[in-house]
Formats: sequence, C-alpha cells, structure tokens
Amino acid sequence: MMEEGPMADGKNTFVIGDPAALGTVETRRQFLRMLGVGGSIVLLPTLFAACDDDDTGIVNPPPSGGVTINLSNDTGILNYAYALEQLEAAFYTAVLAAPVFATLSAPEQEIFTDLQRHEVIHREFFKNALGSNAIGTLTPTASAVTGALATRNSLLLASETFEDLGVAAYNGAGKYLTVAANLLAAGKIVSVEARHAAVIRDIRDGTNGTKFANSEVVNAQGLDVKLEFVPVLTAANPFIDTEITLTNVPAVPAGSTDQAPQHS
Repeated sequence: MMEEGPMADGKNTFVIGDPAALGTVETRRQFLRMLGVGGSIVLLPTLFAACDDDDTGIVNPPPSGGVTINLSNDTGILNYAYALEQLEAAFYTAVLAAPVFATLSAPEQEIFTDLQRHEVIHREFFKNALGSNAIGTLTPTASAVTGALATRNSLLLASETFEDLGVAAYNGAGKYLTVAANLLAAGKIVSVEARHAAVIRDIRDGTNGTKFANSEVVNAQGLDVKLEFVPVLTAANPFIDTEITLTNVPAVPAGSTDQAPQHS
C-alpha cells in the first residue's frame, strides 16, 4: 500500500502521512507557510505510532509549575526531544532579533536564519505529533540567553553547545524507542542537528577546517558523541527556565558509554 504524502487542502490545512516527506524541500516550505498564516498541520497516525490517548508520557498537570516527563514509553521520549527542540527554537528566534545578528556576515546570517527555521519546524512537528500528550511551553532562562548573545564569539560557542548537545541527546535516546516510525523520524531529525553542529563548528574554526568532526565529537571508532537523559538535562539546565523532572529513567545498557561533546 502506498503511503500518503504531504498535501495542502486549500483550507490552510497541511497533512503529513509519510516520514520520508519530512526531508523534502517542498514539505518544509509548506510547513513554514502554514505556520505563517496560522494554518493547521495534521500528522497521520502512521507517522508517530506511539502518540495516542492511552500512551501518556507526561504527568499533567505538572507539579508546582514544573514539567514531569515519564520515560517509560515512546511518548515520554518524544516529549524529551520536544523539550530540547523548544529551547533551540526559542534560542535561535532570539538570535535573529538580537543586535549581535547584525555583526554576522551575510552567509552567517543566512545560516542562522536556516537554523531558526529548522528548529521551529522540529518544535512544531513534535507539538502536533504529541497532541494532548505534549508537555507545556518551555522558555530559556533570560539571563543565559542574554549572556550567549553578548558577542559573536559567545553566540557561536552557545550555538555549538546547543547543537552538540542535541546530537548527543538523540544518539543516546534513540535506542529506547520501540516504534520503528518514531526511530525513523528521530534519525531524520538528528541528522539535521548534526549538520547544524558541523556548520557552527566550521564557522568557529575559521580557516583551519578540522573542528567540524574532530575528536571533540567523534571517537577513535568514528562514532559520534552520545549522552543519556540525565546528563543531557544537567547540561541543559542553565538554559531552562522551568523545572523538568524525569521519571522511569531506563537503565543504561551494558557497553553504552557516554561521551560528552567538548568545546575549545
């Protein structure tokens, strides 16, 4: 049976039923257009099979204004990814509006504009896929963002940190997903995050051209960094303005060694 691809119905509704469609330029364009005009985005059940009303991955309402993510199922793991994508989208949106953006070269401005658009797509993708099971809106800590946007150098370092952490987070979480469609979509997203990390590292490296995939993020076996849930949340905590509690954190499989990204 052929999967149904993305389509717009003329009523500002965009339907995505095939995970492969997420990688196409036309899908991204229509996705962004719908966001811009306040349209609806519908993700068919074939895309994220774990997200149904009986598969709750959150505690709702969250205790004391915080967010609790239950990692016992795919929905909880997708909410974990959604939390990270919210922070990235908010950060890059702040970048485009900050005075430091004007200090970037034209190619660098284009890169950061693309990064912001990608992260908004990722954020909205998870929000719509999770539906009523999605956690609430998260915002980055204002003081941390202000510090990160103080200079071009601090912006690039913060961006590198965000992107490397995102790659490590997806790499660490993927093995716990139980539904093939979820793993496929996560794999498509982490590959984009890795491209982001590489281009930011390349900009920071200047003319040297070796930092994009050096030993700070790729080990001697040619494997990228990976981090489990708690180390990722610990690293992201300074940028999170909401308390996040993880429950039912899975035991780390034997031989699954964490490698934190390094920044120089």
